[in-house]
Amino acid sequence: MDTRRIGSLEVSVVGLGCNNFGRRLDFDATSAVVDAALEAGITFFDTADTYGGTKSEEYLGRALGRRRDDVVVATKFGSRIDEQRRGASPEYVRQAVEDSLRRLGTDRIDLYQLHWPDPEVPIGETLGALDELVKAGKVREVGCSNFSAEQLREAEEATREGATRFVSVQNEYSLLHREPEREVLPECERLGVAFVPYFPLANSLLTGKYRRGQAAPSGSRLDSSRGEKMLTEENLAVVERLIEFSASRGHTILELAFSWPLRLPTVASVIAGSTSAEQARGNAAAAGWQLTDEKLNEVDSIVRGRG
Repeated sequence: MDTRRIGSLEVSVVGLGCNNFGRRLDFDATSAVVDAALEAGITFFDTADTYGGTKSEEYLGRALGRRRDDVVVATKFGSRIDEQRRGASPEYVRQAVEDSLRRLGTDRIDLYQLHWPDPEVPIGETLGALDELVKAGKVREVGCSNFSAEQLREAEEATREGATRFVSVQNEYSLLHREPEREVLPECERLGVAFVPYFPLANSLLTGKYRRGQAAPSGSRLDSSRGEKMLTEENLAVVERLIEFSASRGHTILELAFSWPLRLPTVASVIAGSTSAEQARGNAAAAGWQLTDEKLNEVDSIVRGRG
């Protein structure tokens, strides 16, 4: 699998999101997904301290075992675990990293990310604490998630000369959610910050299993209240046209969903979760479609035309 850079880190262009570990998957199922991902060439594993009620980090660390040194492990802090464990204060950053290191069973975190901006803590204070962790060898690189272009600029301006800076931002981005194109992606290019899309499959709408005129598969991600927002006639019409577009060129909509964001050099790795070994293998194999400018224009026309 191709690789790209996040700061000093080399990562596979498809990453495994670990939000299902400890929530939808027990340890044995987690281990099967991790094994399949590694066999398929995925080397970038992204989790968070809150995923699976803190079990995701533990399951990931155990599943990797002796293969830890072969991969890049990213985790996040800042989301609320409980009233005491939340936010981005320097004191909590120091506690959170120790907790994550223990759960992951490792001596360093490759990419440590602030999960959400914390309006109560100046970003310079958070970056100062993260810089301490890098200098102590507990963290290799630092990033952020769910940041606006303005917040990225504030973080850059607050970084002391020679100190650790954010090398990545992880935001939602897909064919059906293109808001980052307005400001965040141009800002990433200007600052030299890697962009890491999450939800590239638009909550699985771009997998091809949701079709116009058909009920959502029982037990699927969108077979619930969240489906009412995503499974609109407008979105399903676009999906049908994207399925037709891909099939007529010998590809699948899954391949389109992964390959499309990777058209941008700023995009380092496309993160998607898996609930089975089969899904992990399918996602890993989906990023190889080299889309020409002509095809990209056709896709753009389909999405912006909305059916």
